[in-house]
Amino acid sequence: MSIDYAERHPSFRYDWPKEGVLRITFDAPGLNAVGIDGHHDLAEVWLTVDKDPDVHVAVLQGAGKGFSAGGSFDLIEGMIDDFAMRTRVMREARDLVWNVINCSKPIVSAMHGPAVGAGLVAGLLADVSIAGRTAKIVDGHTRLGVAAGDHAAVCWPLLVGMAKAKYYLMTCDSMTGEEAERIGLVSLCVDDDQVHDKALEVADQLLAVSPSAVRWTKHALNHWYRAAGPAFDASLALEFYGFGGPDVREGVASHREKRSPDFTGPTSE
Repeated sequence: MSIDYAERHPSFRYDWPKEGVLRITFDAPGLNAVGIDGHHDLAEVWLTVDKDPDVHVAVLQGAGKGFSAGGSFDLIEGMIDDFAMRTRVMREARDLVWNVINCSKPIVSAMHGPAVGAGLVAGLLADVSIAGRTAKIVDGHTRLGVAAGDHAAVCWPLLVGMAKAKYYLMTCDSMTGEEAERIGLVSLCVDDDQVHDKALEVADQLLAVSPSAVRWTKHALNHWYRAAGPAFDASLALEFYGFGGPDVREGVASHREKRSPDFTGPTSE
């Protein structure tokens, strides 16, 4: 294994459960919250995976009690207060989506517990997404006070239909892994204690078929996502425009204080 992932992208843990399978593990405080450096690494690691001849399948999972709780408070508050940082993170958010989509290697995600924010981006855009039965999947943007950008416009309407996409993205209602499978948001749902084992089982299935055929199949199917590029650009611009507004400050405060938000920002465009 020639590439030192821990040195190149140090925000995560890495291991090789078997030859050809790279396992990437979120392992950070705050239920694997994605911090400032972690957000950068989450966008960039897929470029390394794509070019690594030793990787045939990548598995993404979370350590401990959850997959990922989304962006850390330091990351969010940095975007609110610093225009340069907001611009950098917007670029990373765009790169994260396209780098997962364009990575030639198949990606399997194993989601248990909370699955939110930037972690959820990679989890849902993975080629095979596996969720624990009681996983808590939520797109929390409007509860935070910004538009649902990230991956949402690319894949949610395609996976679950516009009616379900609008409901979950606009209300921030959460769903279990079982419900996510029922409506088509994830590929598979298994008992919570089987999530990681199932991901490796799927990795075995992917190793057993033609590598080039799998990669070309992924490339062709992901044109459905690429076709949503203009909608994605618009959603991302509107999301990051919101990080300069008043509602996101109230959203962060309400999360910190564990209370309902009291949004008072403008209600018209």
